[in-house]
Amino acid sequence: MPKPSNTAKEAHRAEWIAQRIRDAILEHRLPPATKLTEAALCDVFDVKRGAIRQALAMLQQEKIVTIEPNRGAFVASPSLREVHEIFEMRRIVEGAAVERICHASHKSGLREVAGMIVRERDAYLTRDFPVWIRLSGEFHVRLAEMTGNTVLLDCLTGLVTRSTLISALYESLGRSPCSFDEHEEILQAVELGDAARAVALLKRHLDSCELKMLDRPAEQAVDLADVLSVGL
Repeated sequence: MPKPSNTAKEAHRAEWIAQRIRDAILEHRLPPATKLTEAALCDVFDVKRGAIRQALAMLQQEKIVTIEPNRGAFVASPSLREVHEIFEMRRIVEGAAVERICHASHKSGLREVAGMIVRERDAYLTRDFPVWIRLSGEFHVRLAEMTGNTVLLDCLTGLVTRSTLISALYESLGRSPCSFDEHEEILQAVELGDAARAVALLKRHLDSCELKMLDRPAEQAVDLADVLSVGL
C-alpha cells in the first residue's frame, strides 16, 4: 500500500489545524477580531507557515476568518447588517426544511435529535458551555440533514456556523441565544406532523435568537497559545 505523499500529509495537517481553530471560534474561545498571527500559530502547532496559510485560507472560504492585505488574518467580525441578513436566510431555509420533514411519510432521525436536546440541556446545567454552544447549532443542522437535500444542508451549515460566530461577538460566554426548551417544542410539533405550528415555532425561535444576539457585545482578550494548545 503506497504511503501518503508529502502534499497529502500537508493538506491533512492543514485541515486538522483549520478544525482546531474552527472549534475554538465556534466554542467562543476565540472571539471575533482576534488576530491569528502566523508565527504564533506555527509555534502552537509546530508546523511551517505553509500549513498555517492553507488552514487560514480554508477558514476564509467559510467566512469565519478574514485575511487583510498587509495586516494578516483575523477571526471575522460580522456587522449588524450581516446579522439581519443571515437570520433572514435562516428563516427561509429552515422553515422550508421543517415543513418538508413534517410532510414526510418517515421521520427517521427524530430520536437522535431528541437525544441531542437532552445532551444540550445537560451541558448547560453542568456549565460545559463549549459543548452546549456546539449542540445548540447542531440541532438545526441535524433537522436540515433529515430532508435528504444536500444543497439545503450545505447552505444551512454555513449559515449556522456564521450565526455561532455572531453569537461569540454579541453574547457573553455562558449565554447562548439558542434555547433547548424551544428546540424541544419545535421537535414535538415535527413529531406530530404539524407543519404550520412547527414552522411558526421555528421562526419565533430564530427571531428570539437574533434579538438576543443584539443585546450587547462581548469583549475578551485571548492568548492563542493558551486557547489552541489545549489537548495537543
